Amino acid sequence: MSYLTKNIIPGDFGKVFSTNAKNKKDLLKIKKALLKLPGIKDIHINLKVFPVEITIHTESVVSVETVENEVKRFGFHASPKGVFQV
Repeated sequence: MSYLTKNIIPGDFGKVFSTNAKNKKDLLKIKKALLKLPGIKDIHINLKVFPVEITIHTESVVSVETVENEVKRFGFHASPKGVFQV
């Protein structure tokens, strides 16, 4: 894996994650927890696609593993998009 696949780099694009969380209440809990992590400045949740997408923008480098582990605390998964070829 490369540096770009292991980390969320600051900038306008952010990194998109797919999640198996569907309930708005659960998604808001996840968003609130992720916003508390150092370096994360903005999160957008896209409910119009399946699976639900979470786009994370950062102001410093944040590891993908940190995000995955935080989401797992709520019993859900977050998989970065663009890593696996479909």
